[in-house]
Amino acid sequence: MFIVVLCTILGLMHLYLWKRLVKDTTSPGRTRRLLTAALVLLAGLLVEALLVPRAVGLAHTGWFVWPGYFWFGLLAYLFLTLLALEPVRLALRTWVKRDPRRGETVGRAAAETESAQPVTDQVPTDQAGMNRRMFLARSSAVAAGVASVGLVGVGASNALGPPDLLRVPVRLGRLDPAFDGFRIAVVSDIHLGPMAGRRHSERIVRMINESEPDLIAVVGDIVDGTVDELGAAAEPLQDLVAREGAFFVTGNHEYFVEDTTEWLRELERLGLQPLRNEHTVIRRGGATFDLAGVNDIAGETKSDGPDFDRALAGVDPSGPTILLAHQPVLVDEAAARGVDLQLSGHTHGGQMWPFHYAVQAVQPSLAGLSSFEDTQLYVSRGAGFWGPPVRIGAPPDISVLTLTGGR
Repeated sequence: MFIVVLCTILGLMHLYLWKRLVKDTTSPGRTRRLLTAALVLLAGLLVEALLVPRAVGLAHTGWFVWPGYFWFGLLAYLFLTLLALEPVRLALRTWVKRDPRRGETVGRAAAETESAQPVTDQVPTDQAGMNRRMFLARSSAVAAGVASVGLVGVGASNALGPPDLLRVPVRLGRLDPAFDGFRIAVVSDIHLGPMAGRRHSERIVRMINESEPDLIAVVGDIVDGTVDELGAAAEPLQDLVAREGAFFVTGNHEYFVEDTTEWLRELERLGLQPLRNEHTVIRRGGATFDLAGVNDIAGETKSDGPDFDRALAGVDPSGPTILLAHQPVLVDEAAARGVDLQLSGHTHGGQMWPFHYAVQAVQPSLAGLSSFEDTQLYVSRGAGFWGPPVRIGAPPDISVLTLTGGR
């Protein structure tokens, strides 16, 4: 159903682009036919990128996925830029219709002089209006094209480049002083798939290890495919190094594959300990805190959703509890149960401005550290991308949280 709705929306967007970039900027003839064919081809590449990997798997799909998804990003910004230019087009409608000889609109001048002037006198006036419309349409198309290509170019550089390494101090009131300076590396939304493979995971592992964390928290959406397809790409995760280990909770994309448990077994084999509605105790000398994890909301479709009662059963109420939960929206439940700190991802920081407004409408936080009642929420923008390989206003990140006690 999601794919049907998405393809319908994309179809309407392509129709609008055809009207503004092809029909309005050309006269009937060969040029218009060639541009129409080019737009149809690009639409086909996008549909193919969306549907074929799902139908036949990821093997040998990269050669058309890349152009299809790049066009996805360019399509989005061409659509938005042309929409932003619509008020300009409306404001200039009078100018387009104005008769240059009389300072009147073409339609009114034609009506008043139809009986008094020969038909041939109307041709220059109509031609002037047509030239103005064509000039305005072509100017809008060029402006939209330049702006969109520039935005997508910058966004692709951000998405495909190394994540930012953020160092964030976090104060937890109930934290034992023995844990002062304890470092948690938080990474989310790696999104291994047809456009992000082994080199992507190797770079992430290298950056995390260089930060020398005490604990690593991977908060969901590692993969967009099966173990057979992406096992080799995920293999570098076995090289993650942290004194207290690496822990993992499911994201929504882990439930998009047919067999989620296969990935859970594979990640555990690679050294990531899944926290499936459960918790573990982290010790430093005699001091402790509880690290808990809940399954993603998408797991409810497979009777494997979040279970806070089970995850938090038996935690020490005198010490802090840190919760791994893929989606920030679960912070309301966490706050109601006295969790001190929730670590999440999922939002990508919005990934492509201004689409972050849509994400803000359904999630309590886009990125960074915030507070909800007595619970702090930290949201990573994620280390990868989904869909178009474009990030605008939301660069990828790996975050290292340094814990201190007191208020």
